Amino acid sequence: MRLRIDQLEGHLAKGLAPIYFLTGDEPLQRGETADAIRRRAREEGFTGRHILDAGKGFDWNELSAEANSLSLFAEKRIIDLRLAGAAIGRAGGQALTEYAARPPADILLLITCPKLDRSQQNSKWVKTLEQAGVMIQIWPIEGQRLQPWIEQRLRRRGLVPEPEVAPMLAERVEGNLLAAAQEIDKLLLLNGPGALTAAKLAEAVSDSARFDVFGLVDSALLGKPARVMRMLAGLRAEGVPPAVVLWALAREIRQLAAMAFEMEKGQSADQAMAAHRVWNQRKAMVRQGLKRLPRRRWQRLLAACALVDRTIKGQEKGNPWEILRGIAITMAGARGLLPARR
Repeated sequence: MRLRIDQLEGHLAKGLAPIYFLTGDEPLQRGETADAIRRRAREEGFTGRHILDAGKGFDWNELSAEANSLSLFAEKRIIDLRLAGAAIGRAGGQALTEYAARPPADILLLITCPKLDRSQQNSKWVKTLEQAGVMIQIWPIEGQRLQPWIEQRLRRRGLVPEPEVAPMLAERVEGNLLAAAQEIDKLLLLNGPGALTAAKLAEAVSDSARFDVFGLVDSALLGKPARVMRMLAGLRAEGVPPAVVLWALAREIRQLAAMAFEMEKGQSADQAMAAHRVWNQRKAMVRQGLKRLPRRRWQRLLAACALVDRTIKGQEKGNPWEILRGIAITMAGARGLLPARR
């Protein structure tokens, strides 16, 4: 069957399906939906869990081997199958079709996958999974739907917002649900449960520079150069030291350069991200960054970060903010003016 996200809670209250197939590119909703299914499964005694990252070169025999293996303690288990993309080939389609025909009673199969195009939605393996279990398509929350989503999430966290709060917060996060969730959690921490006024929101926003630095990194990975420039200008205007911005960018670039190097040696993006412990909710944006720039480009950005560090310390001439701007918009896919190699 096919469900919407808002139907999942009622469905889980009635019992579990043997297979759940979550597809979509919005990381926050996909991650939280998977968390809700895993939480309900644990309540039903599914205490074991095995993660399979089905990236490039994945051996689909691993799925049947894990499904047919006997647990030492005869425990019920979750197989957490993470597809790098919907183009899984003949072997993948056959493996999932065969599994869905006879799903084991003591295993819950949870599949997460990026967005499917129309032809992929009509493929045999997708139709078979939908018939054997539950398929949930994750859609972005945009436009007029964003403010009600923010208000609902605030109230679920125990915050009672004034009418102006949701529009203010929607304008601030610019459609980034992950950023909205982080802001709401921060507001709960600073404000506590109860009434949330526009004045309290404005006060919290003015004291959130260190959170904005992480938002800058995420915007760069998501390929939004215009937003990156606005955020950098805002950080500079707020008096945030360039060393703080450099720390956030350099940390991300160093990790991406290392992952890009490992991918050149034959690892898949999923394998590289798993080795570097990239959070599930950040994998989609990190994957975008890895696709956007090759290893040599990441290494050059890392060298530019070293130049910023020397400039801040007075060891080199130049404006650190201008170099940071070039670094950040290059990460986002625009033509950044990077300094020549030294």
